[in-house]
Amino acid sequence: MPNIRSSIKRVRSDESKAVANKRRKSEIRTLVKRAITAKEQGLAEAEAFERDAQAALDRASVQGIISRNTAARRKARIARVKQLGA
Repeated sequence: MPNIRSSIKRVRSDESKAVANKRRKSEIRTLVKRAITAKEQGLAEAEAFERDAQAALDRASVQGIISRNTAARRKARIARVKQLGA
């Protein structure tokens, strides 16, 4: 545990940021999974889910939650999904 006052504050803020980033990453994973399964099943809302997932990935990469390349890879993976039986 740090002794310097500013370091103590930094540890506290880092912990709260880590919790927030974990929540955002979890939300992104959920959106990506929802978009992929919707596309595989050929649901009507698949395009809307894909748009939402891509927007969330873009926001996360701009905010520094995930890297640019990770966002691009996940967006490409969503776009590459085909319908079952197609």
